[in-house]
Amino acid sequence: MPVLRSTALGLALVFALPACTWVKIEPEAKQIRVVDAGADLSACGAMLSEITVSVRDRVGFVDRNSLKVRDELETLARNQAVGSSADTLRPLGEPTNGEQRFGTWRCGGGTPPRAQQRAPAQRQPGQFEEVEIIPLDD
Repeated sequence: MPVLRSTALGLALVFALPACTWVKIEPEAKQIRVVDAGADLSACGAMLSEITVSVRDRVGFVDRNSLKVRDELETLARNQAVGSSADTLRPLGEPTNGEQRFGTWRCGGGTPPRAQQRAPAQRQPGQFEEVEIIPLDD
């Protein structure tokens, strides 16, 4: 029985690993915004640079969740953009085998619009705050 139990535990761990998040965002990277691949950044000027990032898209013989892989690629790109003068990233293509390219732009005069602090409005009980919804492509 101990062999069966350890085998079952080992298999459970292998199947749980793809759900893990491996990449953590740096505090400064939270100021970098990511726009949709089709976003018009012509008002921001020329692209400053290109960032290529990669993560594991498979653990052993198990494919990781594609949404988690995309999220980690975005986080890595934001972390790498911190050292540059860029404040905006745009994907230059779809993720392929755990790798993705991003372009960097300087769009704002300071903090990116998404990260700007707004003065908190006085809310009445039962009222909701306005939120920004960013669609994810599958």
